[in-house]
Amino acid sequence: MPHPAARVLGMLELLQSSHRLTGAELAARLGVDERTVRRYAETLVDLGIPVTAARGRYGGYRLQPGYRLPPLMLTDDEAVAVLLGLVAAEQLGLGTAAPATGLAQAKIRRVLPGPLADRLDAVTQSLGFSLRRRADVPRPATAILLALGAATHSRHRVTIGYRSWRGEPSVRDLDPYGLVFHAGRWYVTGHDHRRDDIRTFRLDRIASVETGTESFAVPAGFDPVGQVTRSLAGVAYRWEVEVLLETDLEQARRRVPPSVAELTATSDGILLRGRAEDLTGMAQLLAGLGWPFTVLRPAELRTAVTEYAGTLAEYAARRPPPPADPIL
Repeated sequence: MPHPAARVLGMLELLQSSHRLTGAELAARLGVDERTVRRYAETLVDLGIPVTAARGRYGGYRLQPGYRLPPLMLTDDEAVAVLLGLVAAEQLGLGTAAPATGLAQAKIRRVLPGPLADRLDAVTQSLGFSLRRRADVPRPATAILLALGAATHSRHRVTIGYRSWRGEPSVRDLDPYGLVFHAGRWYVTGHDHRRDDIRTFRLDRIASVETGTESFAVPAGFDPVGQVTRSLAGVAYRWEVEVLLETDLEQARRRVPPSVAELTATSDGILLRGRAEDLTGMAQLLAGLGWPFTVLRPAELRTAVTEYAGTLAEYAARRPPPPADPIL
């Protein structure tokens, strides 16, 4: 049988999750009678939690609006920070398959002071994002994310059930070096013992995680973010590209996304390494940067740049059509 204190906390959780609950509803959910519900409400009030009760057809129990978030006791600034973080997480896809983000927002919103809640609503309703989450991007299961996070932190090997992009199932023994959120998806990267190589896996394709007892050490200087972006830049592309850019590393990083290419400072300039399925697209990227560059490889990229330059020259040679005769 649950301890009475657990039921009191359970009642508080129910009141946080709902605008109003009748005594009968609370009694049914807590497994007690309505008289006991009244006693639990009095206990919460004694603890300084303002539970109000109203009689009649539309009566019931509720938390007094404006009460600071129990049990966190967040200040106004802290509550705003949490809510904005939840809004951003939902917009960017930084969450799991469980619909917890919206529920958490609603819980906090219900107990905010009225004026603050109204002003925050005004901000969130007028807020725009330059980055938008694709609606069709699948999210990982919460249990998968938490299990991998714990194993990464404790540095314990895991066995994962994985499904490839072709739908082929496999089992991998993985030393998880790090978790990365990139372009709306979650990834884990580390040493795959069955392939004896560093591999990257999408969390939404992982069906199961079993944490073992064998520990591992992360190689010195290993960069999970860099590994994931490099691996994604090199997946399923036909051409390996190397180009020297005449600029500095800071400027190059501002213009070239890490998912497109790896940038390295050398004595001759900034070395851009990446892969491309379509060299015309790479030619357009290089032309759009606006810096002098030297194509190291492949030779076919020089041809693509020349052809693109010819296309731009044709566009530049176009003349606007003569004005139309006015309609009388």
